[in-house]
Amino acid sequence: MFEPFYPKHYVSSAYAIDYRSLYERGIRGVIFDVDNTLVPHGAPADLRAMELFGQFHQVGMETCLLSNNKEARVAAFAKAVGTKYIYKGNKPSVKGYVHAMELMGTSPKDTVFVGDQLFTDIWGANRAGIVSYLTKPINPKEEIQIVLKRLPEKLVLYCYRKKKRNERIRP
Repeated sequence: MFEPFYPKHYVSSAYAIDYRSLYERGIRGVIFDVDNTLVPHGAPADLRAMELFGQFHQVGMETCLLSNNKEARVAAFAKAVGTKYIYKGNKPSVKGYVHAMELMGTSPKDTVFVGDQLFTDIWGANRAGIVSYLTKPINPKEEIQIVLKRLPEKLVLYCYRKKKRNERIRP
């Protein structure tokens, strides 16, 4: 019932993903949400984010920010880390994900998405056929509309974890 919202991978942080391994397996583009995925909501790009994007650039991996936020917010962050961006991405609409892949010159087969929300980030990536990584939110302080979405997310994550446990138990 909740499968469309399940991430392919659930990780503690965007900074815990082994991107070099993904590159070695053929991934050439990473689409990121910004707020509470890379930095706390509304925070500027920090040194950790700048270093992460620098690593992508060193190996020739493409990146793009896909955010539902306003241009001023997303453009400033993108400039600081040196990446392409899409603002007011209207996630979970597939259009933003497709546009991000067009900007990067990638396809669903060689692109992954990293974000912190099931009903926008992950559902949209799944609908676009992109491997999705759900991260834990960086900071619990969020806007009220996001706080309200976190309540049903807990139910979906409970079912997701139960399914994963059952998959490990089967022979």
